[in-house]
Amino acid sequence: MIYQGKAFRVLPVEDGIAELQFNLEGESVNKFSRPAIEDLAAAIAAISADGSIKGLVLTSGKDGFIVGADINEFVQTFKESDDVLYAGVMEVNKIFSSFEDLDMPTVAAINGIALGGGFEISLCADYRVLSTNAKVGLPEVKLGIYPGWGGTVRLPRVIGADNAVEWIASGKEFRPNAALKVGAVDAVVAPEKLKDSAVALIKDALAGELDYKARKAEKKGKLTLSPIESMMVFETTTAFVKQQAGPHMPAPVAAVKSIQKHAFLERDKALEVEAKGFIKLAKTDVSDALVNLFLNDQKLKKKAKDSAHLAAETNKAAVLGAGIMGGGIAYQSALKGTPILMKDINQAGIDLGLSEASKLLSKRVSRGRMDAAKMGGVLNNIVPTLSYGDFESVDVVIEAVVENPKVKKAVLADVENYVADNAVLTSNTSTISITDLASDLKRPEQFCGMHFFNPVHAMPLVEVIRGEKTSEETVATVVEYARKMGKTPVVVNDCPGFMVNRVLFPYFAGFASLLRDGADFKQVDKVMERFGWPMGPAYLLDVVGMDTGNHAEGVMAEGYPDRMQKSFKTAMDVMFENKRFGQKTEAGFYKYEQDKKGKPKKVVDESVYELMADVCAERKTFEDDEIIARMMVPLCMETIRALEDGIVDSVADADISLIMGIGFPLFRGGALKYIDTMGVAEFVALADKYAEISPLYAPTDRLREMARNGETFYGA
Repeated sequence: MIYQGKAFRVLPVEDGIAELQFNLEGESVNKFSRPAIEDLAAAIAAISADGSIKGLVLTSGKDGFIVGADINEFVQTFKESDDVLYAGVMEVNKIFSSFEDLDMPTVAAINGIALGGGFEISLCADYRVLSTNAKVGLPEVKLGIYPGWGGTVRLPRVIGADNAVEWIASGKEFRPNAALKVGAVDAVVAPEKLKDSAVALIKDALAGELDYKARKAEKKGKLTLSPIESMMVFETTTAFVKQQAGPHMPAPVAAVKSIQKHAFLERDKALEVEAKGFIKLAKTDVSDALVNLFLNDQKLKKKAKDSAHLAAETNKAAVLGAGIMGGGIAYQSALKGTPILMKDINQAGIDLGLSEASKLLSKRVSRGRMDAAKMGGVLNNIVPTLSYGDFESVDVVIEAVVENPKVKKAVLADVENYVADNAVLTSNTSTISITDLASDLKRPEQFCGMHFFNPVHAMPLVEVIRGEKTSEETVATVVEYARKMGKTPVVVNDCPGFMVNRVLFPYFAGFASLLRDGADFKQVDKVMERFGWPMGPAYLLDVVGMDTGNHAEGVMAEGYPDRMQKSFKTAMDVMFENKRFGQKTEAGFYKYEQDKKGKPKKVVDESVYELMADVCAERKTFEDDEIIARMMVPLCMETIRALEDGIVDSVADADISLIMGIGFPLFRGGALKYIDTMGVAEFVALADKYAEISPLYAPTDRLREMARNGETFYGA
């Protein structure tokens, strides 16, 4: 043993070749925490001092390589002053460069995921060998920053500026073949050959067959681009990246500009430029929100992991009610490896469900994400049926019939007679009380809600709704099945609308009052889309369906009569009465025509204003800030009420639900993070400004207390 620390150790391999192994004590993955960085510095110092070491292989003692920096440290670190933060970043750069500058050939043997700082340290090595199981990438832009430990400096010198811009600005993870194609790695080998291949490279370099010193010099030098090539690469890509990233995500464009700025500087000076740009991004609200969102996601995953021991395994599932929703659920389950029965009462429903699954699979084949044989295998995992014949072998049943309590109760009571005693029943309801649906069941403790969002294949959230009698084992089983399906499950308690729809309908109520007061729905859509929503409220209602919205609105009004009962006839009521249900009837707030790809395209229909004239004031222009406030305050306030009522367990659960369920602007981090960023006292003042509109705008007593005490939802 040449060196032994809590994160790194240095071991002799053979013939003067040593192994620098990262195996972080007490953790399931390797990540660069402050102590791990300090340990790396000590290990490199020990290597430098040992004259017998002639070559070095960087390895991992875990199943993965290095997942990157310890993001838990970001929240506090990014609050440091610019000078302190800059000094910290440059200290890491100094340590990474000392590894790169070792007077010997070095190879990174990447056995698994190498992301962010994990890939940056491997770029410091002279050569990289990648396992066929591995993935590499620099995903920092997804946290509102760009690589700060040499990624924007070294990657362009390794794979060229144009490729590096694509890698860094997209934040994507790349599989072995893609990494090899651009030269990000030097070889791809089977996992069992990884270390031997790395050692062989070292031997070739020591024998003079590979010029490792030229590799070092290339990465320490300036980028080899002529001024004309530089202009073409950076000016062209900046415009493209800006368009792809959108106006609210500054990191991708900042990364391109940083590479351009330090392109003609040598490594150490280039690292200084990178660090200064990194610090500017680290101080933004966007980075704060996205880092917070990442940590929320980690908390949610940990919660699911902690309850997994209570879960029964789901080896076979069933969905009741085919059609588009049932077909989407069946597709998702089969795609992720759980066979599923798809039952309907008639063949037409079965045909529609199978058609939906086939369509989704065909898209994957056409995009090269699946071959025809795999598609056939997935389809074989969807077993259509008109009877309950095979239901005794099913572990989880998802009821997805029409949103009618009487029909759902009858179907659930029926299927309970055909499944095993330990089977779990769930309902894909968006509004109906789970406790009520369980009232006629023999085993209500084995029943809960499993609310998917449409379209199932695209929307990541599943609300797992706990009824009054639902057992923890049932909840854990459904959470695990949702995770197995590739979804993010959030456990919520039973209430009208659960979490997401309960919060969404006050947003629509804010929209209704704006239209009543003379706002143009087209202006409201544009303002809210600029705010960051994927679509404005009028367009969203057209997509959801005015009939669906009308039904859910009634449920909300009955459940929360003090604030969700309407006091006026709305523009949405007019749409519903005129059977302008949205895309499904080719007319709602907008008209819908098919584009060249056969998808519905919205176009303005001036006649809609005449229809709304009796319930809306004369059209006028509103200030953007007023539109945003009148839309966002009721949504945020209902999120607070749901949290205070214990419908969700935590602020993290609330914010993740909104981002994954209704497309709350990602870069704002969720409703509660949005309030924190604005300031709780400022938010209360804004709510009070519009309180006369509706009780939906009224701050809760607890929120006023938080404002007085200077508290925040996420702590200091």
